[in-house]
Amino acid sequence: MMDYLFRLFKKQTQCYGSWLLLIMLTAAAIQLNAQHKKMNVLFIIADDLNCDLGAYGHYLVKTPNIDRLAKQGLLFTNTFCNFPLCGPSRGSILTGLYPDQTGHYNLRDYIRQHVPDVVTLPQNFMNQGYISARVGKLFHYDNPGGIGTPGHDDSVSWNERYYPRGIDKDLENKIFSLRPGAFGATLSWLSAEGKDEDHTDGKVALQAIELLKKYKEKNTPFFLGVGFYKPHTPFVAPSKYFDLYNRDDIRVPRVDPDYFSTLPQPAVKVLSRFKEQLNLPDSLARCAIQGYYAVISFMDAQVGKVLQALDSLGLRDQTIVVFTSDHGYHMGEHGYYQKNTLFENSDRVPLIIDAPGMHNRGKTCTSIVELIDLYPTLSQLAGLHMPEYVAGTSFKKLLNTPSEKTRNSSLTQIPGGYTLRTEKYRYTRWGKGGKGMIELYNRVEDPDEMKNRANDPQYEKLISQLDEELNERIREAAVPPKGLKVIKKAAINPGK
Repeated sequence: MMDYLFRLFKKQTQCYGSWLLLIMLTAAAIQLNAQHKKMNVLFIIADDLNCDLGAYGHYLVKTPNIDRLAKQGLLFTNTFCNFPLCGPSRGSILTGLYPDQTGHYNLRDYIRQHVPDVVTLPQNFMNQGYISARVGKLFHYDNPGGIGTPGHDDSVSWNERYYPRGIDKDLENKIFSLRPGAFGATLSWLSAEGKDEDHTDGKVALQAIELLKKYKEKNTPFFLGVGFYKPHTPFVAPSKYFDLYNRDDIRVPRVDPDYFSTLPQPAVKVLSRFKEQLNLPDSLARCAIQGYYAVISFMDAQVGKVLQALDSLGLRDQTIVVFTSDHGYHMGEHGYYQKNTLFENSDRVPLIIDAPGMHNRGKTCTSIVELIDLYPTLSQLAGLHMPEYVAGTSFKKLLNTPSEKTRNSSLTQIPGGYTLRTEKYRYTRWGKGGKGMIELYNRVEDPDEMKNRANDPQYEKLISQLDEELNERIREAAVPPKGLKVIKKAAINPGK
């Protein structure tokens, strides 16, 4: 009997041991799978959005959803585009190359006219096992003219492409414009009819949500680019977003009548090129600014819907979320409206990143980064290889150590000029520089960049140092991309 019981005990022990071993192996397999599970990317980009957001401390603009994302991720306060115009900026973001490397300086070119064999950011993910999809504006569009079309898209970059068209495209005859009949290249606005989902950006959000559901169901790793068309002109949104802003509460920037006399002539030419926008009466300026704030809040609501879907589908813990803009925007600062200048208003952009495993959620990073750095950063975060020619610098380490630095300066250009932004200064040079062709701003004393110190003797040595640094940055940004065919054309003044 005892022998029988011993044999039974041994048999049961062996059985339970096998189960224990199976459980341990299963757990190990799950852990290994988790370690190798691909991180998704939700890449959200707005059009013509500056840092007039609640998360960036704006006194009036209401952006509860972007603000919430900032509390969940890391907010970057010193992010700069490399060319403050839609086409060239987006080209740099999505190729990881500077405009001087590709020759992409204007709105009307497709990126592969310049670099036919380039592997773009979404294409790099696609080549390494991801579904790559875009909804709305990622590469350049003529906005609003190209809404509902592929625009200047790069079809090679995506497995799936969607370009919604909302009622805002059909309301153009009702839009007020400073230049009648023009909408995208001048100040124009309309407090419109319809629900959010009737408008183009509302449809962008709905399509993005459908794709998230599909990728969740298929358990497919994805790079999803969601490009909102707002707040780009015309400022069209449902009327409830205009109702958020009392025009009497809006501050109109003031500029001294002699201000232009302190600037180099090329800078004056840039600031005065849109004649219909010069010296706007306060009443008209407040209407325009109200429109800009309204479409920001409208766009924010659509961002919120996409992020809510990401959460409800249980995808947040395995998705890198990026929110940014292609460049900044003036709304009366320096006496100017819109973009394509070499001031902070034009080249500084919002950037918020929320990535699995981050240790600094809800904090702020003041280190300087450039939009060109997104390509290597996202590739590193996802554990992907990337082309050797990518020129950006990864700032992955800043996500966990935001007090560190990856750059000492940013470089931005427009036809005819370059600007260098350091922690304390902005140094701008037009043409070959020299007397009357440079600007220097001490941002510690003058954060609005209204006092040009270029002729101040006490800054002479500093100007020489910054000029040398600018030269080095320009040289680096023009190094031919290794192994990549480049077809350059003469720079064209983009005009709008």
